[in-house]
Amino acid sequence: MENRDSTRELVRLSYDALNEKKATDITVIDITGLSVVADYFIIASADNVRQAEALCDNVEEVLGRAGYQCRQIEGKASGNWILMDYNDVIIHIFDKENRLFYDIERIWKDGRKIVSIEEL
Repeated sequence: MENRDSTRELVRLSYDALNEKKATDITVIDITGLSVVADYFIIASADNVRQAEALCDNVEEVLGRAGYQCRQIEGKASGNWILMDYNDVIIHIFDKENRLFYDIERIWKDGRKIVSIEEL
């Protein structure tokens, strides 16, 4: 696991990169202690496949410049649900229909929803 300050910085940079490309309904969930998979989930919606790809590309570029390497990206070809694995932070980019269908916020409701990115 990365150190907590580095993980928080990764979350902030990811949030800003998603926001910069007009992602909607960006949600950050702290799942520390609930899962060995990650400490944070970031969930965002895209209006269409092209925007989903642009969101993914921007996150990858911004985090890459800051020295963070993505372990794996899944789903980029379809754009319906893109998953970006940054070890302690997992970023989910959904189209609106699939976000409602998979409802990750409900599944991880025991996690702490970060209301303001300044809370980190």
